[in-house]
Amino acid sequence: MADGAEDFAVDMNVRVYPGSDRETGGVIVEDFGGTTGEGVDVASTHFADPARRWAVRLDSGELVFVDSHQLGRA
Repeated sequence: MADGAEDFAVDMNVRVYPGSDRETGGVIVEDFGGTTGEGVDVASTHFADPARRWAVRLDSGELVFVDSHQLGRA
């Protein structure tokens, strides 16, 4: 997989936003794989961005949705 997804799996401890001031720990809880879809634009109106690859439960308890490039090994 070209996006680095082979490095990650459900139930894996990860660092989210590594190397940034937002870096935090978490656990991958879902892999949406190929079902992430496309963004939605109608004419000049933007309705939605594409879904993210991973759902991660942060150590704080929050749930975030990120792509592989936003993850690092814990």
